[in-house]
Amino acid sequence: MEKKTGLKMTPQRAAILEYLEGNTKHPSADDIYRAIKEKYPMVSFATVYNTLETLRNMGMVWELNIDDERKRYDPNTRPHHHLICLRCRRVVDVRVDFEIEYTDKMAEGFMVTGHHVEFYGVCSECQKLGPQN
Repeated sequence: MEKKTGLKMTPQRAAILEYLEGNTKHPSADDIYRAIKEKYPMVSFATVYNTLETLRNMGMVWELNIDDERKRYDPNTRPHHHLICLRCRRVVDVRVDFEIEYTDKMAEGFMVTGHHVEFYGVCSECQKLGPQN
């Protein structure tokens, strides 16, 4: 991994990468910090956050701004979309592509390089809880 990323591989960074590998829960930096702190009690939140920022800058994780309270991270950087529960904030990958045509008029001078669709609703677990007050 060091050769591929240029990152010095510390046990803490390895734990962060291991936690992210195949993770589909779209964790926050705090989620990752709490998960790896059990095994590495000396890890700091700053180490987790800075590692995530480095991975984001390298294109190895996506930073998702779909939660008003915290940034979430997605190690799946292949094009896909998300479904977000408005109650529990659970995020699910949507692996269906949507044909969206951009016209010059719609793009307002932007050179469009990609798109991301977000769907909002209430997940099946939250639906079981009944209507929200």
